[in-house]
Amino acid sequence: MDNAPSPPNLAGCRAGQLAVVCVYWLHTQVMAELKDIRWTLRVTEPADRVVREAARAAHRNLTDFVVGAAVGEAERVLADRTRFVLDEPVWKEFLELLDRPASEPAGLRELLASASVFE
Repeated sequence: MDNAPSPPNLAGCRAGQLAVVCVYWLHTQVMAELKDIRWTLRVTEPADRVVREAARAAHRNLTDFVVGAAVGEAERVLADRTRFVLDEPVWKEFLELLDRPASEPAGLRELLASASVFE
């Protein structure tokens, strides 16, 4: 927080008010430093309305709600990739693992031969 602005003028504040204002100011300064990338989005009015309503229903602010939804979708998309690029040593290790004979965990045959609990 090298160039952080000065705390607000707190003259005349009671101790409790002073503590709340100072904590809030410190929080905003820290968060401003941690979140240094800004997204600018244009949305339709209906999209804005439904997202704001959902954020309120989830008891989250708009930024946290939108970023959480975007990150969740990004992680889902990346997890569903069907093409993986591996360098040569990792590719060889991957092929060795695929070529290795399958192991049979103890008790698997008995488990699969027994009646299902759902029947």
